[in-house]
Parts: sequence; C-alpha cells; structure tokens
Amino acid sequence: MSLSSAGNLTTEESADPPILQVEDVHTLIGGQWVHKGIDFSIGRGEVVALIGGSGTGKSVLLRECIGLNRPTRGRVKLFGQNICDLSGKPLSQVRSQYGVLFQEGALFSSLSVAENVAVPLVEHTRLSPKLRNELVAMKIRLAGLPMEAANKRPSELSGGMKKRAALARALALEPKLLFLDEPTSGLDPISAREFDHLLRVLCDSLGLTALMATHDLDTLWGMVDRVIVLHDGKVIADGPVKEVAKRDHEWIRAYFSAHSGSR
Repeated sequence: MSLSSAGNLTTEESADPPILQVEDVHTLIGGQWVHKGIDFSIGRGEVVALIGGSGTGKSVLLRECIGLNRPTRGRVKLFGQNICDLSGKPLSQVRSQYGVLFQEGALFSSLSVAENVAVPLVEHTRLSPKLRNELVAMKIRLAGLPMEAANKRPSELSGGMKKRAALARALALEPKLLFLDEPTSGLDPISAREFDHLLRVLCDSLGLTALMATHDLDTLWGMVDRVIVLHDGKVIADGPVKEVAKRDHEWIRAYFSAHSGSR
C-alpha cells in the first residue's frame, strides 16, 4: 500500500474503494439484537471468510449484504452504492454484478442444471437462445461439471455436483463478487477440499472477490485471505487466519483448537 508523507492513502490507491463496505450494521430480530454495530470492508480480489458461533447472524448478514434483508440501522455499500436505499432497476443492476451460492445450493428442483444456470441470464439479459446456451455450457464446464450433467435435475446429482451446479449459476453473469453461505456444508472431506480448490482457482484466474460464511476450518486454513470473526453482535477479530488464530479470546481459542493439525 502506498502512503503519502501525511500517512494517508495516495490518490492512486484511494481511487480503488472497497468493493463491499458494512458500516455500523445493527440487526434486531425477535426483540433481540443479533448485530450490534458490525463494521468491515472487503477489497477487490480478496477471498474472505465470515465465522462465528450459532446465532451470531452470519447468514443474516450475508442476506443483508445482497439486499434480501435490511439492517435495522447502518448501511451496506456494494460497488460504492448503499444497497439499503436501492430498489427497482438500480437494485437489479447492482445484483447483476454479484453471484450468490446459497446454503444447500437452492437449485430449482423442477429445472435441469442447464435451466438453473440460465435463470440469471434470462432475468438480466436479452441474449439470443443460441448465445445463452453457449454461455450456460461454458459456465457448467467452468464449475467442473461434465456436460452430461446439464440435462439432469438436482435430485439426480450428488452433493458435490449440486454445489458445482449452484456455483455455475452464481457465475452466469460474470460477477465481480461472490457470496457463499456454507459452501462446503454437507460434503465429504475430499469433495469439500476439491470445491475449495476450484473456488480459489476461479477467484484467482477471474479476479473475483468472495465473502463466505463458513464453519469449515480446513477451508480457512487452505484458501482464504482473511477471516472475520463475529461474536456477541460485533466483529472481534479481522485479519489473516494465522494471526486471528492466535488471538487471546475464549471463543477463538475454542474454535481453532478443534482443528486437528498444528499450524
């Protein structure tokens, strides 16, 4: 990072603002404060994990980041725009710049893999059927699925293939940013590590930014740049995994001690 003599960011550096900014987010659910002032930002090209115990609101925060839920107070800025203030066409334009992989994939059970991947293209573009089909085939291959999976329904897929199909759909519009909710949940260890590797390769090769809620320690150690820790409604740690793992906090110690290997 280049600094001026005054210690501030130079014009060149400050011209590239965070792709995602969460500012003083408070969330009241059922009379209880789930978030009590969440602040963090994510720069372009970073792969960041969001961790925390049950009930800390990781999934709720992701939904607020993509505009499905609105925080009680505070704001979420995507690509420099406050998504909490957007609706209609402006909101749709921002949503076309990110992809989402929901927990369990959230594929449409009545549609084939190819039809699932095509959904964002149908909603947000006016591509011809021929070009749309070519893009769908490319995204399916990009996600590491064989083309024979294209005509299968989600019920015919293994857990790992469902995740890849959901990832192909998330990549359909060539997003700048990916949101992933427990992307390796329900996968066996081999499939989970293969998915981690695929995701890291895609982020690096395509220049993607990613924010994922996860509980998978192997994912943290193996492929993320930063980890953000939620506890008691606030961010209690934010930094590289090795540094966060050394923090003297009861929950952090208990969480990382569950990892069988030493780092």
